[in-house]
Amino acid sequence: MSASTFPMVSAATPGREMRAADGLWFGKDLSASEPIPEAAIERAVDLMRSGRLHRYGEQGSGYPEPSLLEQDYAAYVGSKYCVAVSSCGAAMFIALKALGVKVGDKVLTSSFTLAPVPGAIAHAGAQPVLVETQADYTTDLDDLAHKLETSGARVFLLSHMRGHITDLQAVRALCDRHGVALVEDCAHTMGAKWDGRHTGTWGRIGCYSAQTYKHINSGEGGLLVTNDDDVAAQAILMSGCYMMYEQHILSPPNSVFERWKYVTPNFSMRMSNLAAALLRPQLGLLAQRGKTWNHIYAMLEARLRKAPGVSIPERHPKEEFVASSIQFSLALEPAQIQRFLQECELRGLYIKWFGGQEPKAFTSNYAHWHYITEKPVLTKSMAVMSQLLDLRTPLSLTEQDCELIGQIVAAAAATAATPV
Repeated sequence: MSASTFPMVSAATPGREMRAADGLWFGKDLSASEPIPEAAIERAVDLMRSGRLHRYGEQGSGYPEPSLLEQDYAAYVGSKYCVAVSSCGAAMFIALKALGVKVGDKVLTSSFTLAPVPGAIAHAGAQPVLVETQADYTTDLDDLAHKLETSGARVFLLSHMRGHITDLQAVRALCDRHGVALVEDCAHTMGAKWDGRHTGTWGRIGCYSAQTYKHINSGEGGLLVTNDDDVAAQAILMSGCYMMYEQHILSPPNSVFERWKYVTPNFSMRMSNLAAALLRPQLGLLAQRGKTWNHIYAMLEARLRKAPGVSIPERHPKEEFVASSIQFSLALEPAQIQRFLQECELRGLYIKWFGGQEPKAFTSNYAHWHYITEKPVLTKSMAVMSQLLDLRTPLSLTEQDCELIGQIVAAAAATAATPV
């Protein structure tokens, strides 16, 4: 295997003898990404030629690329501060530490999320307390209210999982009532808003991803936003600024750093010059990418709703989502869903399932995270995830692709529902 290739998670392209009798065949790679813009490539090449890939410089004029990216992104979402780090998981970990989370503390978090979210809590030495998920894939506000009152947690790490946004006005009101800090995991909602306001700006801290499969692509990367001087200073110090915090354009006053610089560890989680250089030109593409993704979502939604047993939740009018993927529920038993997935693969379509007994590739659910020692029975959440299917929607999908995906899902669902 060459250095530029990776083993496929799904089955290799089957021969004709392995294909479904109906002749339907998709075969496109749904994990394929858009090319990096030429302006970003040119800047990255210039940096490589200079050798100045580190996040700070001891001498020289100007600001490093991460600092420029922070300025651009803070302006984009309307935040006072932004700190660029190595991943969204790193941003969440730093957020928790900046809010004073200590070893043994409890942190409320979403039951429908991906492994880096409880991983960030575990990294901080804390214990996740999982909140139920509703049938529309958002947080159950009644269960949240109960656990805000009874858990003893002082932070709620809310995941806008796969771009499904919980009523942020209601969440913020509940958190404020109980004196709990809200941290938003916006790995899947860059560019999205609730009631005209960017996700990530409703609580104390917002965390975003620049991973290849998200809205902007540096391979891996994260952004933390806040309006809090003390949080920003701690985040800058934790990310690994040494004592070079004046190289941040968006920097709290030196008096704030004086409070924190002797007591804040350096976790070496700062974004590199190279990653930031790749990201800056992509910010200007977010609006058009969002429109394209939502157009693809609408085409797929209309076709998937016609498939037997498929349901897709209606979106709230205040939810200005950016749909880089689509989720749907399939009213079948687990063994039938396994057959559905096999039927889709026979037709060249790879779909993920959140209800599998074993974690697979990027997909897992809270039952797989055995390091969570206090794990209640979450009846609603498991009922939702046991039937929850997940499909990436690359920007390259055409109307013909969406039509074909709809046909394959309908055929596979009908076959899976038929007794063997």
